Amino acid sequence: MDGALAFVISPIPLLKRPVKQSKSLHGNSVYIQLYTQRVFFPGVRNKSHIKKISPLNTFAQLDQFHEECGVVGIWGIESASKYAFYGLHALQHRGQEGAGIATVSDGKLHEYKNLGLVTEVFNEDILSELRGSAAIGHNRYSTSGEKNVRNVQPFTVELSGIQVSIAHNGNLTNANKLRRHLELRGSIFNTSSDTEVILHLMATSLLASSSFIGKNSYEPLIQRVSDALSRVEGAYSVLLLSPSCLVAVRDPLGFRPLVMGKMKNRMESIIFASETCVFDLIGAEFVREVDPGEMIVVSKDGLHSFFPFPSQRRKACIFEHIYFARPTSIVFGRSVYMSRFRFGEILAEKAPAEADIVIPVPESGIPAALGYSAASGIPYQPGIMRSHYVGRTFIQPTQDIRDLSVRLKLSAVRSIIANKRLVVVDDSIVRGTTSRKLVRMLRETGAKEVHVRIACPPIIGSCYYGVDTPNTKELISHNMNEEEIRQYIDADSLAFLPLDQLHHFLGEESSSFCDACFSGNYPIRPLPSEDTTQEDNIHPKVFQQ
Repeated sequence: MDGALAFVISPIPLLKRPVKQSKSLHGNSVYIQLYTQRVFFPGVRNKSHIKKISPLNTFAQLDQFHEECGVVGIWGIESASKYAFYGLHALQHRGQEGAGIATVSDGKLHEYKNLGLVTEVFNEDILSELRGSAAIGHNRYSTSGEKNVRNVQPFTVELSGIQVSIAHNGNLTNANKLRRHLELRGSIFNTSSDTEVILHLMATSLLASSSFIGKNSYEPLIQRVSDALSRVEGAYSVLLLSPSCLVAVRDPLGFRPLVMGKMKNRMESIIFASETCVFDLIGAEFVREVDPGEMIVVSKDGLHSFFPFPSQRRKACIFEHIYFARPTSIVFGRSVYMSRFRFGEILAEKAPAEADIVIPVPESGIPAALGYSAASGIPYQPGIMRSHYVGRTFIQPTQDIRDLSVRLKLSAVRSIIANKRLVVVDDSIVRGTTSRKLVRMLRETGAKEVHVRIACPPIIGSCYYGVDTPNTKELISHNMNEEEIRQYIDADSLAFLPLDQLHHFLGEESSSFCDACFSGNYPIRPLPSEDTTQEDNIHPKVFQQ
């Protein structure tokens, strides 16, 4: 590079702070300065408050996979921030650590983000300051280490004089290699997020001119985006917002979902989201998926579609249908609810049980339990209730309360369970600790027999494509066979959804789904140096809690 490229995370106009100019620190360097966004309260002069949210205590975490995040993009709708807010609310299940929204108004980006749930981060006053008819939003989830507002997206940077905001769902399997390469060339990183790797690749791209050709020209930006993403591997569904355009990009394998819709009464509007449940909430209609490897650019000139990357066979994440996605969503062209219902039916056919009632482990186990009940003829009963008021931090009163992590969230209904033979349907078993505690709780509540049915195949491998999973060695199905797991969780019987039956259900599309966590057949493996545990699950690694 000639000289230094410097781009700055711009302060939010809402905070009324001057833009801090960045300078090259190491010759040919790229320096991104990230600002910790502060929450200002009306009527409180010269004071700010950063919401402090402690990490989840280990005892409060249930034994489940977790999705990384959700994204939403709005174009052509006044008060776009409010639509983004409701979109993020619909996607809250995909990330609960933090949330952020960036908008365009008067040729500038305005951004606000913080730690917390969507309704905790935003209020009417904040949303009214985020003016404009275009917006992107992001929900974030991470697994361990201190929750840091620096890692909350969108990231808004100043790149060669023009602001760009980015929101990313997924994980890059070569992020660490790219980061080291960029650092050797002088790039300075301020977060642990692989999304920042994309920004540095955009900044150092040699395919675009060193500056944008006017604020209304998006072609140099698109060149930078295409060049940057052509060098990354792994999973990404990305939204980018600039004063001139909104860009949606999905990786060539299509690991993570990304869909496009429009408002029914605003034909010029365009909406992007991780799931179709966003459209249901805000009154939009589904148009189509963003295809794997596709880049869609929306501007005042209309909508343009590009395929800048070599085509590959799709490998959509099947776990979206098993656990991650909202049951009301259509993901990868299939109803999530009906998939889970069918998984339960298959379990009833392949693993029947002599029982009095079928009960689900809420919430994700409900559709499969209903399917099991329908196929088996065994009555369905909601024998386990979930508390929706458990916070993300807890004061542990005593170690004497056995199985506190389960009892805080799940309660057994004695009048339903006592003296009954149960079929308990859950979406998955990860480490097995929650299942063990749950079975014990049900027995203590009076269950005569507990037959556990799992609506997915045994999980034998970690995910590297945007999912929070434990180290492979911590996965119970990696270390034990089905009978050993049954003994460990103390169930009277145990059965998983057979992998061949899952493929049979998927039919001709079976080869277009990634089942690596069940089969060990990884479409893209991370480099050996990538397969490490880092704080915040934004690297392609084996995750640990």
